[in-house]
Amino acid sequence: MKPGEAWGVPSVGPPDLVVAGGDDALAAAVAAHPGALVRFVADATSQLALAVGIAAGGSGHTEPAPHWAVPMDVLRLDDGRIAVNMAVFGPSPEHITWRTRSIDLGDDSGTVLSAVVAIGQFHHGLDLVPRGHPGDGYAELQRYRLGGRQRGAMRQRLRTGTHLPHPGIEQRRVRSFVVAGPRDVPLELDGHPAGTVRTLRVDVVAAAYRLLL
Repeated sequence: MKPGEAWGVPSVGPPDLVVAGGDDALAAAVAAHPGALVRFVADATSQLALAVGIAAGGSGHTEPAPHWAVPMDVLRLDDGRIAVNMAVFGPSPEHITWRTRSIDLGDDSGTVLSAVVAIGQFHHGLDLVPRGHPGDGYAELQRYRLGGRQRGAMRQRLRTGTHLPHPGIEQRRVRSFVVAGPRDVPLELDGHPAGTVRTLRVDVVAAAYRLLL
């Protein structure tokens, strides 16, 4: 998307499906119905809802019609899973402490404390990825490499997004991310533990579904 470019189009028709719950429920529905026009009745756990302005328990659209249908990206893992908000490799940034040890993701960038691949903005209510946009065709990649004395201050600033910019947090836009490390590392998808991985490819799928707002 370019600055000033419209996101989405008016829509007067009914949705293809209604999804109630959190981001994991939305991801499951989108995986089963790619390209669908979705009305999302988000619960209080949904971090994607925060990014697009859907209140908990809201329907994602208001009266009167027409409503706005916006194209939404997803993260697709090469094992078939998808995420509608973000993937975290290693500990979540809010859990990085002076005891946290670096991990090797095998991505030629050296060791990191944590890596975040996000199309959304929020994580457990924290403004983790202020530049995240779930419909621009890109993911925001963050790699955390902070010294022990810097970590507490970083955690305190996560809620407001003021932890960025930081020389110890690398940021860039990506369309894919590959993990090929020597050891298994924890994976989190859309705020939920998702096992461990050693090798994995994550791709951004642009306009994977449409969301009614």
